[in-house]
Order: sequence, then C-alpha cells, then structure tokens
Amino acid sequence: MIPFLRGPTSWVFLVLGLAFYIYRRRRNVNKVKAPSSYSTPPTPTKDATYSEESYHQIEPLTDFNLAATEPIKIRPFKPKYHLTMALENTTMSDLVAMDNTYIERIKLRKDLIENQPQDVLAVNPKAVDAILEFYTWSVHVYLPRRFPTIFTLSPTTSTLYNTITHQSLPLHLTSAVHALSLIGQTIDDDFLLLLPSSNPQDDGKYRLEAFITCFPSGFNTPKKLNLLLSEIHGPVPGYSEKLEKSMDRFFATLPVGKMVKRHNWSVTTHRRLFTFDGNHLTDEELAAQKHKENENENENEGAGVEDDGVDIEQTVLRCERQTLHRLPKTKALVFAFKTYQYGMRELRNEGGVEDFCAAIDGLGLGNVPGMTVYKRQVVWGEKVKAFLRGEIDE
Repeated sequence: MIPFLRGPTSWVFLVLGLAFYIYRRRRNVNKVKAPSSYSTPPTPTKDATYSEESYHQIEPLTDFNLAATEPIKIRPFKPKYHLTMALENTTMSDLVAMDNTYIERIKLRKDLIENQPQDVLAVNPKAVDAILEFYTWSVHVYLPRRFPTIFTLSPTTSTLYNTITHQSLPLHLTSAVHALSLIGQTIDDDFLLLLPSSNPQDDGKYRLEAFITCFPSGFNTPKKLNLLLSEIHGPVPGYSEKLEKSMDRFFATLPVGKMVKRHNWSVTTHRRLFTFDGNHLTDEELAAQKHKENENENENEGAGVEDDGVDIEQTVLRCERQTLHRLPKTKALVFAFKTYQYGMRELRNEGGVEDFCAAIDGLGLGNVPGMTVYKRQVVWGEKVKAFLRGEIDE
C-alpha cells in the first residue's frame, strides 16, 4: 500500500481532496462565458431583467380582426405643456398597432416609396447590418407571431405572406435598401435607426444612420441624416436646456429587451400625412406673416374682415405613438412612430372639449412658452377653441 494512504486519517484527507476537486471543476464550468452575440448593451445598466429573450416572447393576437379594429384614440392633454421625455415602459409585443386604416395608408406608403424614394428612405453603410437584423426579426418572428391572422410563414417558399396586401416578403435579404423598403410597405409605422457616433469627440452620442419615414410631421428627414440627436432637435424650443443631456444619457444606456413608448400631439390645418414642412413655425416666420397681414389690411381697409385661412374641416389633431428599443446583435436603436389624425368634429362630439382647450392654452404656460409659436398655436388656437366650444360652426 502507498505509505500516505495508511490509517483512517489519510482516508479522510483523500475524501476531502476529491470533494474539493469536484467543487472547483463545477465552479469553472459555471464561469463559461455566454456567446458574444448575446452580449449586453454598450453601457451596463443596473436593471438586469431585460434580455434578448423578450424579442421572442411575442404575445399573439390570435383573434385579431383588422376590419373591425378602430385606430387608437390618443388624447395626451395636460393643462400645462412641459417638455419632458414622458416615457412609459411597454413590451416588444406592443411595437406595431394595426387598424382598419391599414389598406389605405399602405397604398400611400407604397406610392411614396416607389415615386419619391429620395424623400422617404436612406441608408448609410454603417446601418446595413442593423437594418438586416431588424428585417430578419420582423419577418421571422414579430409579424407572424403577433398577427397570425394576417401574416403567414411559408417555409417551402421561404416567404412571409401578407393576406391583406397579397404580397410575399422574402425571409432572407442581403440588400438593406430593399429590406427597409419592404418594411415601409408592410408596416404602417415609420422607423429611424441610430448608432453611436464614430467621432470620438461626440462621446458616444447617437447619429441618425438610416430611415424609412413616409409620414413625418413637418420635418425633412433626409436633411436629418448623419446628425446627432441634439442637431436633429435643434429647432425645438428648449431642447438643449431641458432635454439634451437626459436624452443622450437615456439613448446610451437603454438595455436590450426594454422598449419604451410616448405620445405627442399637435394641430395641423391640413390633412396631408406626408409633409416636409408647414407644421412648425419660427418667431421669424411669424413676424414675416404679421407684416404681410398688416400690409394686406392696409390695402383692403374698409373691405371687410379677411378669412384667417384656418379651415376647420381640414384641421386635425395630429398625434404620434412613438417607441424606442435596442437591437440585440448590432445594438442599434430603433425609433418608431405611427401617425394618427382626428378631425375637429370628432373631438367635439366625443366630449372632453375643455381638456383639449386647456391644453391649447397650456402650450404657453409650461416650461417652454415658445411652443405656442413652434406648434403654430398662434395661428389656429383661437378658432379651434371657438369651434370646439360651439361658438362657431363651419
């Protein structure tokens, strides 16, 4: 017998040694790193409850009836307008909201993409992988799982079939432009993809690298390409003072698997969904308008009061349902919005008139009084309130 194994004490040491060896082996196994494709966002966060798994946990709407589904009613009215992010948590299942305006609006989107692609679609090389990741997830996972009554996977043809438009989408693409075009023709939402700036001086701030935006509200998206968040929001009153730092920080730290949403509102004196400009106003433009009006009044003195140019039948409450999430692989941020319009008669008939009127006045009572000009309240405010309250009826 080997000398150090003689006696009962030696057996005790042998057993303890074997137990310690097994413990170390198991501990090392548990330390094996996860694959890099499932890595966490660039900036660690305290909340560890979010992960890539949420991108596959899509709740199906098994009985969804498109024709019977009315558009969401968004009424985000507050008596004082404060410029804040006003975010609320939601789930990946809530990314897309479909309703019975789908067919009409998809036709308009297809027409814009086919005839004005330079106005509604752009892709920088940096965003190619992110677009293909988003497209692949949309056609393989999200659309067929969320809306099984509309989208059907066909493994034999490697396509996703849209039973409403009768279009078949390929499950695999190599062209980011084609992928973004198909997304825009299939989903009634606009998408903007942002990635960290390559400029070291920008300190991880995000730039717009790609977009498909058919219904922007008064801004020219092609002119926003390559810009930082702060540059994109440059015309917004109070943005640099009230929101810039918190927005940059939030975009940098949003974890994979978490999605947030918010709503905004404005009033437009037309019903056009596709608008490059005209929905916003600057102090300089307002001054020029007043100067022109004064000249017209002097020329037409004694000829009666001129119309203010606000046609109530064409004036609508315009709201956006906005979401933001981070893609698991490329870590790009996907900002999405769906545009809703509500006529003034609809709003007057449904009630809640005073809440809306208070919100109209409240644009000038919050932390950014300049919103009364920027949102053109100085143009439409008084006439809209008079109509809502029944003081006028056109």
